[in-house]
Amino acid sequence: MSSFSHQVTESQANQRLDKLLTELNKENSRSQIQSWISGGFAQVNGRKVKANYKCQVNDEISWTIPEPEPLDIVAEDIPLSILYEDRDLLVINKPKGMVVHPSAGHESGTLVNALLHHCTDLSGINGVERPGIVHRIDKDTSGLLVVAKSDYAHAELSEQLANKEITRKYEAVVHGEIPHETGMVDAPIGRDPKDRQKMGVVEGGRNAVTHFRVLKSYPDYSHIECQLETGRTHQIRVHMRYAGFPLVGDPKYGPRKTLNVDGQALHAKTLGFTHPRSGEWMEFETDPPEVFLEILSYIEKLY
Repeated sequence: MSSFSHQVTESQANQRLDKLLTELNKENSRSQIQSWISGGFAQVNGRKVKANYKCQVNDEISWTIPEPEPLDIVAEDIPLSILYEDRDLLVINKPKGMVVHPSAGHESGTLVNALLHHCTDLSGINGVERPGIVHRIDKDTSGLLVVAKSDYAHAELSEQLANKEITRKYEAVVHGEIPHETGMVDAPIGRDPKDRQKMGVVEGGRNAVTHFRVLKSYPDYSHIECQLETGRTHQIRVHMRYAGFPLVGDPKYGPRKTLNVDGQALHAKTLGFTHPRSGEWMEFETDPPEVFLEILSYIEKLY
């Protein structure tokens, strides 16, 4: 562990401790620094204080950066579709059917297992379960993800995500003919009180906004593009069901009578962000996989 100290100057007086430490540790996110403070890794004048403590002139701030927990995840030689890579990050086109990070029932074969084989320098901000993972997409959703290789990149990308500065567009096929060209679903998402394995539009849930436009409509289906303003768990799947247009093939939120496909027809096709080190805007796009195109072809033949 690395230890540091800093004496508060006049110009820094009355700043919150977490804000000042974020300025002093530019490679770490504010939420990460808040966890240091709550865990006692950061103190003022030798005593533990809260993150919102207002710093005073000549206060002596001392902090220790805890080492990331050792990984207990096996590196596996699994092919990856890498669209871009440098010392700070990778952009991955995740295949349908791959879980992003290990969890109960999915200890191997995940994107993280593959990443650990590909490179040993993933960021450690999120601990042992999700090294390098800035955001995730569901197992049966294909498409683009950005992965952080450095803690600096992870902190910066997480900040962009929180500030709604990352562009994320998806293609989906839904049940029902949407009668208008564009729309928006603004409805809070939280755990479904009747089924804790599901998310739902619930009172008191977290703010969630999804914009969509119709690419092509049919008598019983619509091919749409969705753009996320927020990034809640299962957001597009929950919102389109709430709007009355559930995703084709969705085993959790779709109708019982749906097309015989393996998982929801959803593809993360566009990802844009500002490179954390160069400041350059970067945008990537991928076509939907063959299974998605087969669904569209089948629907075309119906009409």
